[in-house]
Amino acid sequence: MLTVHASGGSEMLRAAVEAAEASKSTRPLAILGVTVLTSFRDEDLREIGIPAGTSGQVLHLASLAQSAGCAGIVTSARETAAVRRELGPTLKIVNPGIRPAGAEGKDDQERTATPAEAIRAGASHIVVGRPITRAEDPAKAAAEIVLEMKRAHSA
Repeated sequence: MLTVHASGGSEMLRAAVEAAEASKSTRPLAILGVTVLTSFRDEDLREIGIPAGTSGQVLHLASLAQSAGCAGIVTSARETAAVRRELGPTLKIVNPGIRPAGAEGKDDQERTATPAEAIRAGASHIVVGRPITRAEDPAKAAAEIVLEMKRAHSA
């Protein structure tokens, strides 16, 4: 997967999709449009001149990315259910800012969720970094996250 910022506009998104399709790579690239960074809050968007708020901006950029041919988007789990409802079941939705149940702190992330919350919201993929890399036993931390996801899938 390759990410590009959806705020770059439809022309840039289409160019990325076309370049991936024309690639001589033996593996197809899935181009994902990054919507609103998980470190942003509504106040941060207003500060840079985007009054729509997080949810509205995510939906706008997700729709733009899908229309430009992107295979999916990157967004917080908090907006995932709304994106799924609006844009359908085939769009890949990658959720960064994932923290396992009971994890302390959210570091620089504002809009976080647990693996189970992300799966229930409709995420196709999650991104977990520091809760694994900073764990005393990274393999155990990763296994517990996978178990939490499996439980969410079966619920």
